[in-house]
Amino acid sequence: MIALIAHDKKKSALVEFVTAHLDFFRSRRLVATGNTGGLLQRQLELEVERVAHGPEGGDLIIGGRVAQNQVEAIIFFRDPLTAQPHEPDVSALMRVCDVHRVPLATNPATAEAVVRWLDERE
Repeated sequence: MIALIAHDKKKSALVEFVTAHLDFFRSRRLVATGNTGGLLQRQLELEVERVAHGPEGGDLIIGGRVAQNQVEAIIFFRDPLTAQPHEPDVSALMRVCDVHRVPLATNPATAEAVVRWLDERE
């Protein structure tokens, strides 16, 4: 499973990235936070499991799945210039990825590297 998350100002960049790799993402099980998942479903007709909106615990739900070894990688386009009210949840997600050695891409360049790595592993 691959998790897809994006802060509000980065959602269009995530949709653009997924569009550029649509065949790859169509072949994977996907989970996303609420609004991001809805956007991917509407705009790209992707099958995406949606969990809660990030500030309502979505990041923590995905972090729990990382801890249960259910997530292969996370693509989380973060907005580094805007304060987020749920920043502790974001930090917890990043920490659980580090603990469980799950790749976490936070921008298009690292997301490209993660997608290539996952694609080569198969």
